[in-house]
Amino acid sequence: MQRLFGANKKDDKSYKKFWNKFAKLYAPFMKKDKGAYDKICEYISPHLNKHMKVLELACGSGQFSFSLSKHTESWIGTDFSEKMILEARKRGEAKNLIFEIADATSLSFAYEKFDCVLIANALHIMPKPDEAMKEIYRVLKPNGILFAPTFLWKEGKQRKIIKSLMSISGFKIYQEWNKNQFEDFIEEYGFSVVEMKLVYGGLAPIGVMIAQKVS
Repeated sequence: MQRLFGANKKDDKSYKKFWNKFAKLYAPFMKKDKGAYDKICEYISPHLNKHMKVLELACGSGQFSFSLSKHTESWIGTDFSEKMILEARKRGEAKNLIFEIADATSLSFAYEKFDCVLIANALHIMPKPDEAMKEIYRVLKPNGILFAPTFLWKEGKQRKIIKSLMSISGFKIYQEWNKNQFEDFIEEYGFSVVEMKLVYGGLAPIGVMIAQKVS
């Protein structure tokens, strides 16, 4: 089991406060990594089809939602930050794309409701990623697909200066994995790794995890 760094109620509150405050700046900030995000979409889109119902957790302001939802029957983008969902809705919703406020660690959706779950660049900054993984497993249909692109801070060159600056701003990294450690973490919660590719972005290498629920 991965160690949860500082996972307590105080961290939960400060974590949410940070993302609500950062919401308006998030989309402009992530534009610099557009190339990496486009590459991630290239890896994920072949696994989607027009019959799939998809749940996205920690959708932010919709960086992946708008690009990938066009390949699916329905897409629900969720985030625990009310301000993030507000920013996503400002960009518009569609017939098959809606945004809702939801906590990835305590979802209200029914068992085995979705064909796929996407959680992008979020597990490493969650105080309680284990609870999110349990919820993902619960809401996925048998043999459902998990897409979990995640920054791998232990993969390649250490970014100590970047991490220090991020920490000063209030951005916390609770989990640090390399490729093998992240694969082990995903498998620990009932998934089989289908493929794992590295994409190099501005902050750290991104492990594009595609896994299947083991029924």
